[in-house]
Amino acid sequence: MGTEDDLDRRGVMRAAERAYATVRDGILGGTYAAGARLTETDIAQAAGVSRTPVREALRRLHAEGLVEFEPNHGAVVAAFELEDAEEIFELRSLLEPVCARRAAERATPAIVAELRALSEQQIGESTRRAPGYLARIGELNDRFHRTIQRAADSPRLAKTLSGLIEAPLILRTFAQYAPGELQRSADQHLELVQAIEARDGEWARSIMHAHILAGRATYLRGRRSR
Repeated sequence: MGTEDDLDRRGVMRAAERAYATVRDGILGGTYAAGARLTETDIAQAAGVSRTPVREALRRLHAEGLVEFEPNHGAVVAAFELEDAEEIFELRSLLEPVCARRAAERATPAIVAELRALSEQQIGESTRRAPGYLARIGELNDRFHRTIQRAADSPRLAKTLSGLIEAPLILRTFAQYAPGELQRSADQHLELVQAIEARDGEWARSIMHAHILAGRATYLRGRRSR
């Protein structure tokens, strides 16, 4: 049985997690637009917590690249210009293939099964395209890439990639995809699972590299045509 101090600390941690989830979901869901000011009072009310855990949540979101601190304005939702998007995709194309190769060497059967289930769900969403499918695909994509990151078992890679993996959701990447491109992306996820299950690190690395570059080309084409 924990001490009173231990219980207090756990309570603060739970409150900070609730505040973090409230703001993160709001950013990814579009409730908090790029450049919007995030006040501690508003977030505390929305999350049902005090202002102290909100500060911790904002620091965590800042470390992940979702929130910026501006002089005289406080916390604001990070905005991504075209040059930012190009840099994000460049970094992902360098780092995520390493994750995929390591995942092929280290993934447990349970993680392989989890990845397969996520990829099959994404294929289904890309095929049916029922109302709200882009948001669901974005979430499935995020979970898939994070699971590969977890399978890679590299704290350094995980820390570096933390904010980059959120990028497709923040940038609304999938809104730029034609139906065939959505299907191709989902199929590449399934091929990644096959490479990881086969313990073929080079195959996994090359598929991930092609996957990121294809996403980059689609996104930048859409941005430049606006």
